[in-house]
Amino acid sequence: MNKKKVFTHFDSQGKAAMVDISAKKKTIRTARASCILSMKKETFLMVKNGSTSKGDVFGIARVAGIMAAKKTHELIPLCHPLSISLIKIDFELDDGNFSIKIKSQCKLDDKTGLEMEALTAVSIAALTIYDMCKAVDKNIIISDIKLLEKSGGKSGTFKRK
Repeated sequence: MNKKKVFTHFDSQGKAAMVDISAKKKTIRTARASCILSMKKETFLMVKNGSTSKGDVFGIARVAGIMAAKKTHELIPLCHPLSISLIKIDFELDDGNFSIKIKSQCKLDDKTGLEMEALTAVSIAALTIYDMCKAVDKNIIISDIKLLEKSGGKSGTFKRK
């Protein structure tokens, strides 16, 4: 029997509400997300070669993404504050399309998932790269922000096809 899916962040009167997780059991939970930045060839090569005037673009974007994941509950009103055990940010360069894929991985042992933290991490890492490169290229496009997979908890595993 399929249980009807409902939005969880509303009470019985339809008002915004934080989900009560007090009765849930702690489990190991993971989430991975990604996004893509597309840019001009010249911008891509500057970032790739480390020749921007603002320094290590990837290092700064990685730290920004990690910091953002840790503060997701301060940015998204109904998210719970979490003790995240792992936050990883990786960058894949696509020389043919002059694009950068940003991937995040988050992990914890707690009562609620961290999909929003993984999505926030890639979003802020991408915005940081845009900020560092906008003097050279305001046409940078941030796209395809998505959850790749999540595991743990009552809802089980989700894996994007």
